[in-house]
Amino acid sequence: MSVRVALVGTGTIAGIHAEALRGLGDRVDLVAGVDVDGALARSFCREHGIPHAGTDLARVLQATRPDLVHVCTPPGAHLDAARTALAYGAHVLVEKPPTLTLRQFAELSAAAQHSGRHVATVFQHRFGSGARRLRSLYQSGVLGRALLALCQTTWYRPQEYFDVPWRGRWDTEGGGPTMGHGIHQMDLLLAVLGDWTRVSALARRQARDVDTEDLSLAHVSFADGAVASVVNSVLSPREQSYLRFDFTHATVELTHLYGYGEDAWRVTAAPGYEEAVLGAWHGGERGVPSGHRAQFAAVLDALEAGERPPVTLSEARRTMELVAAIYASSFTGHPVDPDDVAPGSPFYEQMQGGGPPWRIVARQEVA
Repeated sequence: MSVRVALVGTGTIAGIHAEALRGLGDRVDLVAGVDVDGALARSFCREHGIPHAGTDLARVLQATRPDLVHVCTPPGAHLDAARTALAYGAHVLVEKPPTLTLRQFAELSAAAQHSGRHVATVFQHRFGSGARRLRSLYQSGVLGRALLALCQTTWYRPQEYFDVPWRGRWDTEGGGPTMGHGIHQMDLLLAVLGDWTRVSALARRQARDVDTEDLSLAHVSFADGAVASVVNSVLSPREQSYLRFDFTHATVELTHLYGYGEDAWRVTAAPGYEEAVLGAWHGGERGVPSGHRAQFAAVLDALEAGERPPVTLSEARRTMELVAAIYASSFTGHPVDPDDVAPGSPFYEQMQGGGPPWRIVARQEVA
């Protein structure tokens, strides 16, 4: 039986969602597209063969009764769209970042619990076969103990990129590259290494005329004893997304930009571990690139089995807390631990806490 899916927000990312969902064949029935821009919604639905276009989410949900709603709006609209979908009995898959703040994230979690429906967040880099292999081999002990990791999102966004009114603003985007760009690599870092325990960070607004940071650097300690260096930037002309994990038995590297296949991975075994490490790496699941389709298939599998779809709220919260911790350490000048971004902290209320140490750009209100 097909899962009925509605898309809320019909911009660029929604097109990627629609194509990935179409790739799942008769497992999915795309029933509606919703956008505050009616012309955009109608054009989108015509392009993707979706029968119902509308501007009022509640009315569309009442008319079409989807099983699952994909929230593809700008980040500032995620919470309201997700709560509306939950109120009409739909499960929700929300693009990253799921909310603008940890307080909003708690409100989303409460709404999901009250509704009895599931909410998952899009972190598609977890779902390529290479990432699944890495997690499996680490958890099984083949790679040995985790020692050191490097997590780099060095992208380039010119000033014109921020002409879109909601970009580069704390109140509508939630942060800069730490929140909106590097969060994918940081989520995969956490998916492999688990809980973080301490963060020392630095954020700067070096070159872009925005409210948020345009780069950040962090040292992160993990519960298992590993440490990581994290860099996020939108100022880097030679763009790269890079993850490196140094284990006692091997180094595993992932180099790509916006998504990866098998050729993006490199494994170097420590002396004496070549046969065990390389045999296990090349013998595992292969051939699935990272991407929305792989995650969407996993979401459908979970819903059909009556399980929580990935990436779950508890997993997404850990990633959001790391983002908040990077801002907290950057703007207070002190190392922070998870308690420093818990309820009662200004960085729980908003990612920038009491505000960054630079002036906020005067901007028009976003409608």
